[in-house]
Amino acid sequence: MLRLASAALAGTAIEFYDFFVYGTAAALVLGPLFFPSFSPLAGTLAAFATFGVGFLARPLGSAVFGHIGDRHGRRPVLLGSLLLTGLATVAVGCVPSYASIGIAAPLLLVLLRFVQGFGLGGEWGGAVLLTAEHAPEGRRGLWSSFPQIGPAVGFLAANALMLALSGSLSDAQFAAWGWRVPFWAAGLLALAGLWLRRSVEETPQFRALAETGRRAEAPLAEVLRGHWRLILLTGGALAVAYAVFYAVTTWALAYATTTLRVERTVMLACVMVAVLVMGLATPVMAALGDRWGRRPLCLAGCAASLLWMAPFVALLRTADPVLITLGCTVALLGMVAMFAVVGAYLPELYAPRIRCTGAAVGYNLGGVLGGALTPVVATALADGSGPPWGVAVYLTALALVSLGCFALLPETNPAMAGPRGGAGLPERAETGAAEAAAPV
Repeated sequence: MLRLASAALAGTAIEFYDFFVYGTAAALVLGPLFFPSFSPLAGTLAAFATFGVGFLARPLGSAVFGHIGDRHGRRPVLLGSLLLTGLATVAVGCVPSYASIGIAAPLLLVLLRFVQGFGLGGEWGGAVLLTAEHAPEGRRGLWSSFPQIGPAVGFLAANALMLALSGSLSDAQFAAWGWRVPFWAAGLLALAGLWLRRSVEETPQFRALAETGRRAEAPLAEVLRGHWRLILLTGGALAVAYAVFYAVTTWALAYATTTLRVERTVMLACVMVAVLVMGLATPVMAALGDRWGRRPLCLAGCAASLLWMAPFVALLRTADPVLITLGCTVALLGMVAMFAVVGAYLPELYAPRIRCTGAAVGYNLGGVLGGALTPVVATALADGSGPPWGVAVYLTALALVSLGCFALLPETNPAMAGPRGGAGLPERAETGAAEAAAPV
């Protein structure tokens, strides 16, 4: 399990490195380079719009790679998604600026960002099923949290490199070529990830499906036909987790450095401390999910987000590094209470034959609802000289929506199974907890 979980963690860390390095670049430098005719605010909005394209591509990637995972195995998904995302990320670092090739520059940026998101949409389903379908029942949440640690590791790696380059280069050097280095480094990371995953074994549950001939012929059609309500509920439930994460790691970075005039390196360091704490807390929260249930942790995380968004904005507005770090850290701890358990929670909601598709589509739909729009909406709401209370209201409203969605989802931890409990992951469960959720 340690070897399998480490391979899953390494792959998600590399893929999220690819995804996050773009978000950091969008906050710091892409606006002036690719949208020079825009005002500073409009340029940042345009850069965040290209950032959002990656989220729009993720459900499509999850549907395509989910079909591969449910028809041909989880292992091909792990390799194909990693290779695709790595190549797209390297290519982003090679795109000339607007000054060199004009309108073709932002168009290429949008296209490559779409490919990035498409690959990442497939990564999550393969990685969590690698651990979830191998893990012993009583520790499924803990082992399935390893892929969920990957985003924190990827973010820290991306921003550590950005921080080092930003601190060692002049503004002119960073804008000319320094921001491209982290994108080029993605090629080496992708090769390392493929090497780590080369010997990963197919999961026992998929092998059983293949041997008995019970694989789904059209997994996406089966999911949409029989479990569309579950897809919408999981997407809505996870929206606030995505929104909070990208409010902290992308919007706050841009807002603090442009509006509050916080030094770029200082703000990067504040956010990195918060993400480090989030990563360390992930397995702890997942272990609590094994003991107390997935749904209670998710409800607690939503409630924490609901209560903390106004203090988060107030602490950010102070421009004090210590208070900014406190605000960001508490916000991400509320978010990770949800995020840590979904690696086990979402797969447990579906029968094995459609699990790769169903879990991944619901997870990435949450990314569209919460992650794609948040940097753009928050930047627009924060325009002006006063405190950005509109951002707090927006995030609080999303937390209310997610709280309601989680309240309608069933518990899936086999140890907690009751009237609303689910069937869990055992292969003998030909119907997942989705059937238990059908009445809602």
